[in-house]
Amino acid sequence: MENNEIASIFRDITNLMQIKGENAFRVRAYENASDVVDSLEHSLKDLHAEGVDLKSIPGIGKNISDKIEEMLLTGRCSKLEELFKTYPAGLLQILKLTGVGPKKAALFFKELGVSDIDALEAAALAGRIEPLPGMGKKTEEHILKAITDLHSVSGKRSLANPLSHAKEICAFLKAALGVIKCVPAGSVRRWKDSPRDLDILVVTDSANTVAGKVFVKYPHVREVLSKGDTKVSVILDDGLQVDLRILGKEDFGSALHHFTGSKAHNVAMRERAVKMGLKINEYGVFKVSDDTRVGGASEESVFKAVGLPWIAPELRENRGEIEAAEAGKLPVELQADDIRGDLHMHTTASDGSADILTMAEAAIERGYEYIAITDHSHATGIANGLDEARLMENIKAIDNVNNILAKRGLSFRVLKGAECDILGDGTLDYTVEALRRLDCVVGAIHSGFNQPRDVMTARIVKALSTGLINILAHPTGRLIGRRPPYEVDIEEVMKVAKRNRTFMELNSYPDRLDLKDTHLKLAKEMGILVAVSTDSHSPQGLSNIHYGIHTARRAWLEKKDILNTRPLEEVMELFGK
Repeated sequence: MENNEIASIFRDITNLMQIKGENAFRVRAYENASDVVDSLEHSLKDLHAEGVDLKSIPGIGKNISDKIEEMLLTGRCSKLEELFKTYPAGLLQILKLTGVGPKKAALFFKELGVSDIDALEAAALAGRIEPLPGMGKKTEEHILKAITDLHSVSGKRSLANPLSHAKEICAFLKAALGVIKCVPAGSVRRWKDSPRDLDILVVTDSANTVAGKVFVKYPHVREVLSKGDTKVSVILDDGLQVDLRILGKEDFGSALHHFTGSKAHNVAMRERAVKMGLKINEYGVFKVSDDTRVGGASEESVFKAVGLPWIAPELRENRGEIEAAEAGKLPVELQADDIRGDLHMHTTASDGSADILTMAEAAIERGYEYIAITDHSHATGIANGLDEARLMENIKAIDNVNNILAKRGLSFRVLKGAECDILGDGTLDYTVEALRRLDCVVGAIHSGFNQPRDVMTARIVKALSTGLINILAHPTGRLIGRRPPYEVDIEEVMKVAKRNRTFMELNSYPDRLDLKDTHLKLAKEMGILVAVSTDSHSPQGLSNIHYGIHTARRAWLEKKDILNTRPLEEVMELFGK
């Protein structure tokens, strides 16, 4: 089993335990384990094979370690199988519906015998949900809309899934063959938020037929769609289609450009080439007059042949990148070293897996200068949100950590923050007095996703107009493949945010990537700074920043457009602190 599969099983256990009504502390242990495993940079399978004690990984105790070892050795999880004996797997799909949490799912299951989405839809259409305690006609209408919305995002998967497969497939091929190069292409290389499939290009010393024969033996191949000397297409056991292209050294650059795409970018490049008496395809760049090859061994040579500098894959969507390249106005790529801090993360005070000091030490190790601890507010009860009394305790705990770090001679700073719920009527979950005690207030929507567009917009506008929110977190609320964005006039929200010195978040969690690239580009055009944050719930979660960096690149954002590329003193000035 790979990390993403193990993390998915822990998420399923978390959800079924919540439906069962088990102790919140035990539920949170599995939820945290899922976040930790999902964020690990190293394969648990490899670590286990090397004899690494999995309990040495922060956030993984003996119980979780035992479960991971069972999965690695047997491919099964007895805890999940035990839960499935009572609670059907279809309930997990019901939990993907907007507005349906564990309590409602448990009610539908217990009172109506509803165990999957089809049965729930039938119950709603038959009017069987309305009479249930706490339900009503509007609840039925919301459920039917949520089912329609879920169908609209079904089949989408977050970028983390194909990236994980690409890493594993390349490692598999390198171990089996003399692979010279093995790289993902297509929408994955462009860091598109929800790739439909995975393209992988390989150059090997072995015969083409050998590479294809080895690839179809990859352990997660469920079905072989086609197998030739230069292309092999398969379906993996999680439904992802992977196309392997087997290349010669001399074709690698042109093939990498061609199969990276996008289609619109490639068409624009071909049209430019035609005007210059050239033609571009996956085999190279050629003169039309005599078919002389003038580029193709490298991507740089492809662009050079048509008079352009190399264009980063993230920009290749035909959104003006060719014209910008010709004019020498391509954006300067945002780099990991440009990020000075992370302004959204959680600790054991709410639903995180590590304490404040551990999160700070992990950030220091990454070279950061500051972080903001932004544990959930009270309204997010499922995340063990803090009431004001506990918030004050958290403030003292943060001060204590800053004192510890100062005694070590470190100038690193932990900001006192909170992820404060924007309630259904637009009011905030903390009093003005409490919020003014904080260095960084992150406002967020965690409920009422079904509100109409005008109501949701007014709700967020009201909250931002208080002037108390520094950063609007995951501003459209989407979860890729699970929940569509709520309906909101994002441009109007941004106008109000700018007036009130509120910054927009690019949430780097791969299931969110919210704001998306087109909205981020709008923020740039409106002159609104973006906070690239991870929403980490574990030290390992800080590594998700690279998803945010690449998404920022897709939006043409540069260092100057990012809030947390600035030194702490400037950030605090921008916060008005």
